[in-house]
Amino acid sequence: MRTNKEVMMKGVKYMAYTVLLMFTAPVALYQAFKNEGHPFFWPVLIVGAILALGAIVMGFYSIKVIMDGIFNKKPKR
Repeated sequence: MRTNKEVMMKGVKYMAYTVLLMFTAPVALYQAFKNEGHPFFWPVLIVGAILALGAIVMGFYSIKVIMDGIFNKKPKR
């Protein structure tokens, strides 16, 4: 059983995007809660929540792609 290196590297790339989202989402949420009286409170809070949800979804997807690369599962087209 050999690993599919192309799929594996695709998963590592997605994991890098996940790490980026994992750092930007808390920063956006912190800035929103720090400035509750500001007129941009709700837009920044919504963007932070979307980034946090995106980090969770991308985390699961990137782990799935990495596991597909390890076990040499063919990607669906």
